[in-house]
Formats: sequence, structure tokens, C-alpha cells
Amino acid sequence: MGGSVFSIIFMKMNAKGMTTLDSLSLAWRTVRSNKLRTSITVAIIAFGIMALIGIITAIQAMNQSLKESFSFMGANAFSIRYKDSRVRFGGGGNRNRDITKTKRGTKEKKSNLDKPIRKEEAEFFKTHYFFPGAKVSVYRRGPGAQEIHYEEKKTNPQITVWGGDENYITVNGYQIELGRNLNNLDVESGRSVCLMGSNVATKLFGERPEKCIDKIIRVGSLPYRVVGLLKSKGSSAMMRQDDMILTSYNNVRHFENSNPSYLVGVMVNNVQELDVATDEATSVFRAVRKLQPPDEENFVIERSDKFAELFIGFLSSITGSAGAIGLITLIGAAIGLMNIMLVAVNERTKEVGLIKAIGGKSKNVRQQFLFESMIISLLGAFFGIVLGVMVGNLFSIVLKTGFVVPWAWVIIGIVICSIVGLAAGIYPAMKAARLNPIVALRYE
Repeated sequence: MGGSVFSIIFMKMNAKGMTTLDSLSLAWRTVRSNKLRTSITVAIIAFGIMALIGIITAIQAMNQSLKESFSFMGANAFSIRYKDSRVRFGGGGNRNRDITKTKRGTKEKKSNLDKPIRKEEAEFFKTHYFFPGAKVSVYRRGPGAQEIHYEEKKTNPQITVWGGDENYITVNGYQIELGRNLNNLDVESGRSVCLMGSNVATKLFGERPEKCIDKIIRVGSLPYRVVGLLKSKGSSAMMRQDDMILTSYNNVRHFENSNPSYLVGVMVNNVQELDVATDEATSVFRAVRKLQPPDEENFVIERSDKFAELFIGFLSSITGSAGAIGLITLIGAAIGLMNIMLVAVNERTKEVGLIKAIGGKSKNVRQQFLFESMIISLLGAFFGIVLGVMVGNLFSIVLKTGFVVPWAWVIIGIVICSIVGLAAGIYPAMKAARLNPIVALRYE
């Protein structure tokens, strides 16, 4: 009814015929006059876009968190760790036996070469790796889930103890806020001194973490004197880099549940040297491990971003699933929008006849219905994108990352909704444009 009134007014104002702008304006008036129908259709489309944009936004927030979490070593650094290739079978004395399969399929006891990296091997590499400008650190992971005590205060049981040397903080991207670094005497003697992560200091010393210097803390039942405070690296939900205590690798052996294998970290001057540096490190470490040319390497050289790339690749596969979910929802929305536009054609048959009777062309009728379909679809895209970004950024708050807007997918969402609106409106628009004006005016 309202649409018919708008048509009469518009056609009286444009006796010479309707323009494209007239069709667009009339379509907008018609959309506004059918608030309930428009709202339902916009909501269907908005939920489809919200599902797509929300999941993509959440994935980007997780990607950002992963990159921040695994960037604890610089882009120009790499680490050497033990590759545990042992195959263990339960039962009896075979439980800890190292085995490998020969070409004939028989099983033989493997040589003693495939063992965790020993302290002597790591130290030998450090003194015999002569790449220009490289810094080498020997370190070892101590126990995790530790409580740190100072007087009557204690931390949550989530602190990890690391044992390193004087190069540990440089190679692993830490900086000293106050106090001093570990020195050769600390490392060689294995005395009970430590550097404290910023989260630990804040928990034990409140708003004045600098008071931790020269204080005696307890890690479990073992006392340590704090000689340095580390700057915060921005711990995230993925990795708590500030929930740590650093002592020497000779001292961390006092803990029974320390990792049996040592690690080696290497930092070179710039990224361009990284490939050459890793090749040389491989050669030197093969000699350290006494591997013969046919032997496979029983250690791994990896950059700090490898784990991030692995997880990001996994999240990328989820992106495809999110796209499929959003596409299925939008297909349903397109079908719903087409049905609504067909109902609108039947309801406004008399209006279409009136437009044609006073000079309107089939092109004008077709434009009007296409514009209506496009307006509804783009309104759904707008609200869906806003809601999707808001919902997706809830993950940013949880993961403590910055606000994320997936601009590429926002544009894709707008394009998809435009296509949906166009596809859903073509058939109803063509059906309306083909109506005979005389028959349409007699329609009840």
C-alpha cells in the first residue's frame, strides 16, 4: 500500500519518466516502509556474515598471539635441540631399548649415538663454533609448575625454572631491567643466584618489583639470591614468557625433574647470514655428536617461528571451514531473500501495473526490485561485519592482543553480499518487469 503511494507521487513528479536515481530512491522508501520484513531478512544475512567475519577475526587474533608468543628468539636466531627418535615398547627389559628397523625388516639395537644432548657436547659446540659475530648460549629447561616463595608471599604454581649462561638473555630476546646478568663464575660454580621474570617480581613484590634485587627467595625448598630483574616480554595466553626464573645450567641440575637434554641457542648478526650459519652449525654439531656421513642427524636445528608457522598453518585450514559455514548460511539467506522478493512482487502487482501505465518502463521496474534486494543484502553485510568484528575481538581480549579487523575479509563479505543480493533479486525483478500493465492493474 505504502509502495503504491510512493509510486504515484514519484511518477507525478517525473512526468518525463523515471531515472536510475528515482528507482534507487523508490527502492529505499519501499525497504523502509516494510520494517518487519526487512529486519528479518537483514538478520538472516547478518548472522551469516557474522559467522564468517567473527571466525576469521578470532583466527587472526590467535595468529597474532602465536607470533608474539613464539618470537621469544629473534628473527636472526636459531636453536639446536635433541631429536628423540627412540621407539619404546611396553613390558619387561625392552622398555628403554632403542631400536631401528633394517632393510630386511629385522630389529637391531641402535648405537649409543642417539642420546640426549649432554652438557659436554653443548659446551664443546659453544667453544668450537666460530661463525663471525655469532653468540652461542648453552641452556637447559628446569622444572615447570613451580611455586616461588618470598617471606609470606608466593606465586601461583606456574613458574618455569631455566638454567642458562651469560648469553641466554641475549639469544632468547630478554633484557635486564635492574641488577646484573649471570657471569662465568655463576655458571661454573653453579651457585644459587637467579634472575627473576617480571611477572614473578610483580607477584612477590607488588608495585615495587625493583625491591627483588639481593632478596632471598625459595624455589620449592631451595634458596636463591636474586641478582637481576628481567624486562617484561609481554606474556600471552599461549606462552608465559615472564613467568620464569633463570639460574645457571650447572645449578638447575639440582632439580630432579629437569629436562635431561641440553639446548644450544645461536644468534647471528643479521637474517641474511642465517642460512649459512645453520649449515655450519649442522656440520659442527654432527662432529660433536660423532655422526658418520651415512648417519641421520639425531638433533634438530629450528628457528623460533617454526612452531608458530605450524600452528598458523593449522589455523589456516580452519579459515576454509569458516568460509564454508558462512557460505552455506549465505546461500540459505539468498533463498530466503528471493522468496521474500517474490512475495513482494505478488503483493505489489497493482503498483507495478500503475508504474507501467503512467510511463514507467520494464527497465525501471527491474531496477527498483534489484535495488531493493541489494539494499537489504548490503544492510545485512553492514550489521554482520560489525557484529563479527566485535565477537571475534573477544578472543583478542582473552589473548591480550591488539584490536583486529580482517579488512580483506570485510571487503570479501561486502562483495559476497552484493552477489547474494543481485542473485536473489534477478528472478523476482524479471518477473515483475514482464507483468502486463492492464492485467496488473486489474489484479486483486
